[in-house]
Amino acid sequence: MKISFAAQRPAGSYALAIPVRSEDMLGDRLQGFDDSARTLAARAAEAQRFERETASVAEVFVPEGEGARRLLVVGLGARKDEEALYERVGGALTARLLVSGETKLVVDVSGLGLNGEEAARIGFGAAARGWRYDNYRTKLPRKQKPSLEEVVIVGAGDGADQAWGDKAALLEGLSFTRELVTEPANIIYPASFVERCRKRMEPLGVEFEVLDEDAMRELGMGALLGVSLGSEQPARLLAMRWNGGEAGGKPLVFVGKGVTFDTGGISIKPAAGMEAMKWDMGGAGAVAGAMLTLAGRKAKANVVGICGLVENMPDGKAQRPGDVVTSMSGQTIEVINTDAEGRLVLCDAISWAQRKYKPETIVDLATLTGAMIISLGHEYAGMFANDDGLAQQLVAASTASGDKLWRMPLGDAYDKLIESPIADMKNVGPREGGSITAAVFIQRFVEEGVKWAHLDIAGMVWSDKAKHLFDKGATGFGVALLDRFVAANYEG
Repeated sequence: MKISFAAQRPAGSYALAIPVRSEDMLGDRLQGFDDSARTLAARAAEAQRFERETASVAEVFVPEGEGARRLLVVGLGARKDEEALYERVGGALTARLLVSGETKLVVDVSGLGLNGEEAARIGFGAAARGWRYDNYRTKLPRKQKPSLEEVVIVGAGDGADQAWGDKAALLEGLSFTRELVTEPANIIYPASFVERCRKRMEPLGVEFEVLDEDAMRELGMGALLGVSLGSEQPARLLAMRWNGGEAGGKPLVFVGKGVTFDTGGISIKPAAGMEAMKWDMGGAGAVAGAMLTLAGRKAKANVVGICGLVENMPDGKAQRPGDVVTSMSGQTIEVINTDAEGRLVLCDAISWAQRKYKPETIVDLATLTGAMIISLGHEYAGMFANDDGLAQQLVAASTASGDKLWRMPLGDAYDKLIESPIADMKNVGPREGGSITAAVFIQRFVEEGVKWAHLDIAGMVWSDKAKHLFDKGATGFGVALLDRFVAANYEG
């Protein structure tokens, strides 16, 4: 979707949106229309019970010249500092018009005193909400096909085009993550995930390093490789490096769980709903999207994104419950449940990241536990951290980006729950506190002095209902969060 900014309304055919705050006189906001058109719009808004709540929309066709124009009055609410206010407004307008037959929308914010950043946020919300992935739909009815192609925002303050540059880069990263998460597992598997990332990011200057199974075996990554034993698709460890900061500076490291399909292995999942497990690589997808965003806006920071990419299948060669594997760190793991595979992937990826890059900070993202959805539903991702300062930075980034985090506890009492009678640890604890015992498992592989946070995003990467920035399906959760975290804490 094309987003642009202008000083005045263009000529021609388009739908027109007028944002209105709670205290505004509707007639004043509809300047440019004659009295009869303003009266019609006011009556239509009243009939639709339009009370100017944030992102509420009233719609009417008003006479203009010899024809009629589709007019949308959209609420801005009463609070100018409301969370994601402008993104919600843009998203609501796209949701209303995406398949309406309109090809162009003009949003006139004249007289509201919006600055360029706020106007760009409206454009971002409109474009993000318009994302669709119809690649495999061959018989989509005409009325269901998207028609809206362009949004023009009129009357904003200076700096809108400049602000849009960063928003456009974020939109690219968000869209890429949604694409990866949406694709079926016969299209996105470890090797194809790598190639799709390489195609998008190498032209932007991102450096790639890819380890195949032989290289990982030589490094002793028995935990990650154990997950992959039952699959015909070989595992990969992908590292994407963006060098935008001080030369030679230690990079910030993001690590993503990339289980491109998760049957549960020998501890197989129920058949109902298993098709959803194509998005079990949502953590790796978020890391890839964040790296594309950082490169796209030429972030002034050194960042490495690492994705542990495997497929978890129940083959005759698959690992069994009760097997013991040796991780890259040398620690041994009794595999009690082969469906607790993500932590096995992450532990070796984190060990390799520490040996390779000597980072001061690691943030991992993973669709790790169903227990997190039981705890927080689909409103927050769970955050675990070994450093209060890092936790505060991530919470601040989550508030600013809209990718919400809620901090969860760690502690020795939980750590004791994963002790094994025959190995250094087992990969699951009891049913209670399942998200926490998964986090303390990963913590055992974080070296002394390294700041670390684990984000369990199981409830956030896919949505069964539409919201202001996405329709049903892939959300792109984590991309805006990581981008904001970098911008606020690693760029001057």
